[in-house]
Amino acid sequence: MIEKLQKFGGAMMAPVMLMPFAGIIIGFSTIFTNADIMGALATDTTIWYKFWSMMYDGGYAIFNQLPLLFAISLPLGLAKKASGRAAMESFVIYIIFNYFVQSLLTFFGDSIFHVDFAQEVGGTSGLTMIAGIKTLDMSVIGAILIAAIAVWIHNRWYDKKLPGAISSFQGSALIVIIGFVLMIPLAFVVCFVWPIVQQGILGLQEFLSQSGNLGVFLFTFLERITLPTGLHHFLWTPFDLGPAVIADGNWTHWMAHVNEYAASTESLKSLFPTGGFALYGNCAVFGMPAVAFAMYKTARPERRKKIAAMLISAAIPAVLCGITEPLEFTFLFISPVLFAVSALLAALLSTVLYVFGVVGYQGGGLIDYVTYNWMPMLKNHSGEVITHIVIGLIFSVIYFLVFYWAIKKFNIPTPGREVLEAEIGEEVAVSASGNNIFKEEAVGFLQALGGKDNIESVTNCMTRLRLSIKDVNLVAEDAEFKKYNAKGVVRKGNAIQVIIGFDVENVKNEFEKLL
Repeated sequence: MIEKLQKFGGAMMAPVMLMPFAGIIIGFSTIFTNADIMGALATDTTIWYKFWSMMYDGGYAIFNQLPLLFAISLPLGLAKKASGRAAMESFVIYIIFNYFVQSLLTFFGDSIFHVDFAQEVGGTSGLTMIAGIKTLDMSVIGAILIAAIAVWIHNRWYDKKLPGAISSFQGSALIVIIGFVLMIPLAFVVCFVWPIVQQGILGLQEFLSQSGNLGVFLFTFLERITLPTGLHHFLWTPFDLGPAVIADGNWTHWMAHVNEYAASTESLKSLFPTGGFALYGNCAVFGMPAVAFAMYKTARPERRKKIAAMLISAAIPAVLCGITEPLEFTFLFISPVLFAVSALLAALLSTVLYVFGVVGYQGGGLIDYVTYNWMPMLKNHSGEVITHIVIGLIFSVIYFLVFYWAIKKFNIPTPGREVLEAEIGEEVAVSASGNNIFKEEAVGFLQALGGKDNIESVTNCMTRLRLSIKDVNLVAEDAEFKKYNAKGVVRKGNAIQVIIGFDVENVKNEFEKLL
């Protein structure tokens, strides 16, 4: 089980590593197209605005296509053979599945599945577009499900030898054929089950909207905890855009009345009582930088310099735009419990802010706070603005202390901590001598692991080579691995982890060539 979990975790990290850069592009594009910050330069007719709008769209390509990325990347890490072929097969099967869902809902949406497929995608419709296909919005959950099935088929039948007359259908063709057949009943089941799940989420709206402080707490917690599934859209959309707690939605209502509220001397909470359901973005602005700092401080000192660049790039989109995935996904798959703790802290932060009278539209990042909240409200509502900042900074400290303690107490292998799991010895420099140093390390590791016949499977995460070994007795002592710049070795039965660092992907590529 440990072996399977470590392989799954490693495979999940491939799309995650693309997010920080995309988040930074989105953050700066948002700043540079904001007229309140850039003035006339950000008018939508200028070349400046058009260029940064293009950059914004390019940055969001990663987040808009996450299901496709997961459908392709999981087989690369989980297939036991011909992983490139497995990725192609998974992509094709995933597309077939979505076409089947589209057809079923087109013909039988109202009569059998009780889904209004004529609705526009997005919002509370439960529908989305995947590679130009109108389908049910299952976000990455659907992609992971289909990819797992595709990998299972691939590992079981990719090498199947067919009779001569039909031998042209073996290999990838056979995998897609089997997947095609399996997707028919699966699409039918999903069309029945997933809308029920979506309706269950929507059914929480009335309860939450009538539950006061408890409602704010539960709303924020559920919005955060459902983030990896994509179901958070069904929570925040009716609240932000209406009509869960106010006819035109919190965002629309706040933007329409922000000048009126700014001119009034009444408390913001009395003016905008539904605003407690628009505070869920505070965890991004005040919580995520503290989480990143806790991960930095718990990383091994010699790894901090390298890990800092990744953490900063992941924190920037969170603070500026409220995009938390680049940072949260670095520990979500390593420790789901830590992610749940993060969701609880976010819920507590929103509730405390609401209790102390802080409201406004705060579902985004710092840019929204400054332009749509703090600047307009500073004259007549300076108390609420100061309270907002003070409580936010207090929770930054709380976030840091909780994450720092949890990571150290339970030895959670967040980025930069991997080397703490093994005894660190003196690193022996390996001279490249004009050759590929990654290849030299791969050769050394392969010999230390007992040769290629002793390797069952290999994958990697951000810093480790993760292997399944046939005979652990053939694996050398840690000192042999350290001769080739390994930081240490983690041994858990037949599951071996060689701790390398950020060069691991290059070493793994050379390792696979040797195999």
